[in-house]
Amino acid sequence: MARFELKLPKMGESVAEATITNWLKQVGDKIEADEAVLEIATDKVDSEVPSEVSGVLVEQLFGKDDLVQVGQTIAIIETDSATVTEAVKEVVAPVEAAIIEKTFDAAKEAVAVPTDFSNSEKFLSPLVKNIAKEEGVSVVELEAISGTGKEGRVTKNDILEYVKNRTSQPVVSTPVPAVQKTVAAPVAQKAAPVSVSGGDEIIEMDRMRKLIAGYMVASVQTSAHVQSFIEVDVTNIVKWREKNKIAFEKREGEKLTYTPIFMEAVAKALKDFPGMNISVDGDFIIKKKNINLGMAASLPNGNLIVPVIKNADQLNLVGMAKAVNDLGGRAKAGKLKPDDTQGGTYTVTNVGTFGSVFGTPIINQPQVGILALGAIRKMPAVIETPEGDFIGIRQKMFLSHSYDHRVVDGALGGSFVKRVAEYLEAFDIDRDF
Repeated sequence: MARFELKLPKMGESVAEATITNWLKQVGDKIEADEAVLEIATDKVDSEVPSEVSGVLVEQLFGKDDLVQVGQTIAIIETDSATVTEAVKEVVAPVEAAIIEKTFDAAKEAVAVPTDFSNSEKFLSPLVKNIAKEEGVSVVELEAISGTGKEGRVTKNDILEYVKNRTSQPVVSTPVPAVQKTVAAPVAQKAAPVSVSGGDEIIEMDRMRKLIAGYMVASVQTSAHVQSFIEVDVTNIVKWREKNKIAFEKREGEKLTYTPIFMEAVAKALKDFPGMNISVDGDFIIKKKNINLGMAASLPNGNLIVPVIKNADQLNLVGMAKAVNDLGGRAKAGKLKPDDTQGGTYTVTNVGTFGSVFGTPIINQPQVGILALGAIRKMPAVIETPEGDFIGIRQKMFLSHSYDHRVVDGALGGSFVKRVAEYLEAFDIDRDF
């Protein structure tokens, strides 16, 4: 018998710790290789930790709600094998092994397949990596597999079934379509309501709401919040979107919303005013090299999360639309990864989605500014022309800029939001996508 130490795996470049939210296996339970042992939460994103070996769980080194550092041992699993490297051979059934061996022999005669999985965007367990390496499954193929694990994680069964159904030759340039599976969505556990005096209820906050509450209070206590508001005429943007949204979706396969247009203007303004693209660390100001825009998005449970568009200033409108739709869609599906919420340098939130004309958003620490987009409304307005002033119907909205008055004065905070407005009002109604 051998004792295997299950460690908290690395889940992203900037993720150093996680909180244990639930043990899926208890001491004495049998565990199959690649089977989920526990659930963890990294800041706002939840994940599973799978076992790398088959065996019996003999010790839990941490309890629920404990904070664990990446690389720390969290459980002990007693295995039948003396070496972990034999785990792949043990979990593959004889029939599956024969199919895999035949496939792998053909693959070796064909073309060398890259097996460096460090650049994969998916979280891959060591067992899945070993099977992929043994069977010549490329990174491209792994990316195409629809995982049945939590947040789309590729499990042992997923890759074995993929190998059984793939062609005899490894695919490098054109990935084989993934085997689709339907998995029942996990049922969220809610705190039991407690009746008070036969009428009121006391309901404990869930973990995420507690985190959000802590962040909001800490931000208000840390930053001296000041707001600037400006009204913007976005008539040209509304007309352009109405004229192009169908063609845009046909050509790009993406829906065209207002959000990427607004994000494009914010990214340009941040390049013009780099003093807004900073963070504060004690008595030091950190000037950020990259412009990484956070965008508030809804989660399946109704809470909000802020995924980040990296290097937003380098994206054209099509790239911005794809990034916005991808992050927003994965947020709603609960499939964001830890790295998706890291590294933001400035945040945008769309309060207009809920009908609000403007708002006073709280800064996302350690950033120094956040912009709220109000609802677009038809308004009577004075239109200046060479022939004189006229009253017309225009599409207008408010921009609400909250900034940290410790390091951002009114001149900078006001100038920045005014520049965003200028980019939006100067939108070219004849531009291409």
